[in-house]
Amino acid sequence: MSAQDLPVELRRRLVSVARTPRLLVASDYDGTMAPIVSDPAKAFPHAESVRALRSLASLPATTSAVISGRALRDLAMLSRLPVEVQLVGSHGSEFDVGFVHEISDDARRLLREITEELQEIAAEGEGVTVEIKPASAALHVRNAVPEIGEAALERVRGGAATWNGVQVTEGKAVIELAVIATDKGEALDILRHREGASATVFFGDDVTDEKAFSRLQGPDVGIKVGEGDTLAEYRVASTEDVSAALAFLLEERHTWLHGDSATPIQRLTMLASPRSVALLTPDATLTWLCHPEPDSAAMFAHLLGGVGAGHFTVAPHRAALPLSQRYIDGTMTVQTRWASLQVTDYLPHDVEPGRTDLTRVITGQAKAVVTFAPRPEFGQVQVHLELEENGLRVYGTSDPVVLRSPGVHWEISSDGVQQTASAVVDPSEGPVLLELRCGSSELGPSETPELERRAASESYWRDWAEGLELPNRKRGLMKRSALTLRGLVHADSGSILAAATTSLPEEIGGVRNWDYRYCWLRDAALTASALVALGSLGEAEAFLTWVHGVLETLPGPERLHPLYTIYGGNLPAEAVIDSLPGYSGSRPVRIGNAANSQVQLDVFGPIVDLISHLAHARDKHGVAEPVTDADWNLVRAMVSAVQARWSEPDNGIWEIRGNPRHHVYSKVMCWVTVDRALTLAELFGRDAEPEWAPLRAEIADEVLDRGWSDRARSFTAAYDGTDLDAATLHIGLSGLIDPADPRFAATVTATEAELRSGSTVYRYHHDDGLPGGEGGFHLCAAWLVEAYLLTGQRADAEALFAQLVETAGPTGLLSEEYDPVAERSLGNHPQAYSHIGLLRCAQLLS
Repeated sequence: MSAQDLPVELRRRLVSVARTPRLLVASDYDGTMAPIVSDPAKAFPHAESVRALRSLASLPATTSAVISGRALRDLAMLSRLPVEVQLVGSHGSEFDVGFVHEISDDARRLLREITEELQEIAAEGEGVTVEIKPASAALHVRNAVPEIGEAALERVRGGAATWNGVQVTEGKAVIELAVIATDKGEALDILRHREGASATVFFGDDVTDEKAFSRLQGPDVGIKVGEGDTLAEYRVASTEDVSAALAFLLEERHTWLHGDSATPIQRLTMLASPRSVALLTPDATLTWLCHPEPDSAAMFAHLLGGVGAGHFTVAPHRAALPLSQRYIDGTMTVQTRWASLQVTDYLPHDVEPGRTDLTRVITGQAKAVVTFAPRPEFGQVQVHLELEENGLRVYGTSDPVVLRSPGVHWEISSDGVQQTASAVVDPSEGPVLLELRCGSSELGPSETPELERRAASESYWRDWAEGLELPNRKRGLMKRSALTLRGLVHADSGSILAAATTSLPEEIGGVRNWDYRYCWLRDAALTASALVALGSLGEAEAFLTWVHGVLETLPGPERLHPLYTIYGGNLPAEAVIDSLPGYSGSRPVRIGNAANSQVQLDVFGPIVDLISHLAHARDKHGVAEPVTDADWNLVRAMVSAVQARWSEPDNGIWEIRGNPRHHVYSKVMCWVTVDRALTLAELFGRDAEPEWAPLRAEIADEVLDRGWSDRARSFTAAYDGTDLDAATLHIGLSGLIDPADPRFAATVTATEAELRSGSTVYRYHHDDGLPGGEGGFHLCAAWLVEAYLLTGQRADAEALFAQLVETAGPTGLLSEEYDPVAERSLGNHPQAYSHIGLLRCAQLLS
């Protein structure tokens, strides 16, 4: 019996209840855990049920129990259940921890009388037996012929069952007389309240279990085994079905709490086109793809929800680990290789806006298994797949979706909720072409042959990369960092993503899971500046045009939000997708970002700094007007914003979800805004306002006065505090203070002592109002490398840079953070910040 044989609606409810915060799973014993047999002493439980209940009990926030009519001692001996599973005997009157009610002397006397009466009845009927329990006696007639059994039961009903103080419970071929209250429903409620369960699942087969079913409500699930009237919402046929249901519930609960076996974040590889991004695992599973834009809902969210959230997998028919995965040099095309089998993946460029295409080409001599399981809207939409001559058509989405796969013979299966297509292909007869087209209903061949489409895609990246001025240090890795940054550029809008993903955790199992698939003014400006430093100016110019478009929607530049959607709109409210367990069980999975509504006064500085970098680069290339009128208008707008708001407290670069503070980094970036504006005016013949120079001096004076702590011997995270923040290093990196100033050297020393841990540097260690911890930030490590160089510590800079390089994944990508203890990457991936820092370090060291 497998879970697929269970009723579809039952599976759906079990999936839902598996996601409850605290779960109680309870079952009757005879007829549920164990089959009904003629000899009660041989009613052994199914091993599968025992394993499932034991494993459920070992999960966090999960309790499992058996509530039986048997005496507790007999139940424990017969069931062989481990101590993790709570046992309740005698229809709810005996708990592992003792009786719910104490037995008085009068009750003991009554029990002896009941026992004598039942034994007298049993002695007169062949096959009739008496079971004596600590607080009750039961007459069993299962092994008696029907006439004798029914006569014995009638004698009890008309005799001892009518005595004062007797509690009567009838079941299948048994009547039990107890001298204390017995009620499986009450026992279930006791367990529920003791464990704080937010939902309960109960399995039962007998009329005595109806008292438990009657107590179920809300998200609870009652499952009746066999025929007969019942209050239970669902029904299964046999004890084997119970085993299957328990195993299914265990799998769903485990996945919900811990996630599927998660690929280490650093081993994920990004595909990109000018408007889309996707992620592959090392074994060529498409684990993340959003449509129609990178900040839209995911079509494949395997990364955050396992196979149930959508995946597109190619694997050798004969199971084996891949030998390698690599980028084709200078491109965003990825090849994954096994012995005698290879899959090549890329996102085609020749598609119109609103389309998201993925091409997979399978080559080699070995057969491969392909599994196609699209799950739109983060797996919340039911999918129907339809076979057609040249591939598959996907129904259930608002946009048309097809998979062109000429010559592939698909088989479609269903788990009762979603459909999945699978096929075995043989590339020895020629390349197998799989073309996913989201936003298109066309299953016919492309106008351009696949090899030409691939060549066009690869030349887009390769031609661009060949024109870069890359640093000499680790040139291959630097080229990959540059390509990664450009892969996060959304060419249609000019915006730049902070990262390709949402909700990859800053702590495995923690709640610091944020959505970075948007355009932060700060991150995007820093990315564009990094590309300008490599000799590529187009991305910066497109981004500044995008910023102008955003400003046109505002009453004034001082009202800029920290981040926007790809097309410059306001973000929707931050929300949680409860149906996804999260990466490695890290919940919640968030979409949107509440930082959208924060005050972050540092955002103006990076924009003006970008215009400064761009102007110098244009001047270097002989451009007649290094600072355009549009650029200068933007500079003036940013300075105006600083004039209006620089003295306010804010949430800072790290978007701390607490009370605003006067963050030193934010003040430094306000200073940068005005300083770069004055420098641009001086160098490129623009008119600065007379109040700008005094404003620059005023900001600097205040930062130097209130940002320094004699007690901490460092510039601090915020005014009048003692807590440190790696971002405060910018007081020297920006030029606000001379790097030779002893106070900057002291800040570098303090940062190293308090925030550096091995190969990484933490942002801060103070309480930010959120539970749990996080890793060190690659960007912070890069800042410290630069600070080392400014303070004459080149050997330390070289050593930390070498450690930073070692944290890159096998295909050269960096996530946001790094855990130096577990030696694993954390946070969204790939992260623009991290590659910006890596490139900056290599340039300075070169």
